[in-house]
Amino acid sequence: MNLYTDKVAIVTGGGSGIGEALCLELARRGARVVVADINEADADRVAAALADLGGRAKASAVDVSDEQDVRRLVEDTVGEHGRLDYLFNNAGMAIGGDIRDLTLEHWRRVLDVDLYGALHGVLAAYPIMAGQGYGHIVNTSSAAAFFPDPGSAPYCTAKHALMGLSGSLRLEAADLGVKVSVVCPGFVRSNVYRNAGVVNMPAVHAMDARGRERAAGAPARMMPAARAAQVILDGVARNRAEIVFPARIRLGRLAYRLFPRPVERQLLRQWRLLRGYRGRTRRSSHCPFGRQE
Repeated sequence: MNLYTDKVAIVTGGGSGIGEALCLELARRGARVVVADINEADADRVAAALADLGGRAKASAVDVSDEQDVRRLVEDTVGEHGRLDYLFNNAGMAIGGDIRDLTLEHWRRVLDVDLYGALHGVLAAYPIMAGQGYGHIVNTSSAAAFFPDPGSAPYCTAKHALMGLSGSLRLEAADLGVKVSVVCPGFVRSNVYRNAGVVNMPAVHAMDARGRERAAGAPARMMPAARAAQVILDGVARNRAEIVFPARIRLGRLAYRLFPRPVERQLLRQWRLLRGYRGRTRRSSHCPFGRQE
């Protein structure tokens, strides 16, 4: 049985990357999809693509860092469809760099989108779902929630916090019929690397190929976003508390629990390589405030 047929789903950050892939896969599985993105043109493009595939979709321009924007999105969706079955708090962004070079504004920008953006969705949707007696909230965290992430401290902080929010809410919501899952992907091909803001060092994607691979510590082959969306929706259908993929992330998480020192040494080696680029460009070298995904 397809649990998504005729269900109403909101996907934030639906205009690109994993969010776009989630919208497409939801439509293929028969859901009615609200494509929410800060970039209205991207939201319109994805909604049109879903319509071309025979799906039912609507685009909505939403800045998840604005609580009223998110509340309006949820209330308008419920007003139109009479219910909300799924909320995918997927929008995210990253700003990297040495903590010495990051300002409070950099931190606030990342936390406003990656943490408070999801919290805004929870605060808007959870009371409605509790009143319905059903619904599923899905928060997109990251593999960065399991490890120290030197060079990406604001992003890492937000993703760790999302784990705590999701786990706490899952237990609170269980008796009210509302399900909660947290998604922790690693090494998925998306725009997060391309759009990341980097302070006082070149963006990873702008380095030479060898420098990019060594600094990011990422494998040459990344999971396609379309495959990631399938894994996520299969996990949500099974009401998994944590949806962690690919397998190397699950193994890495276990290794860090059992043998933290070797893992930290490897992370430190990668950071030292990346920090070697510090100061080679102007201080705000690449879109210092990044972009929502």
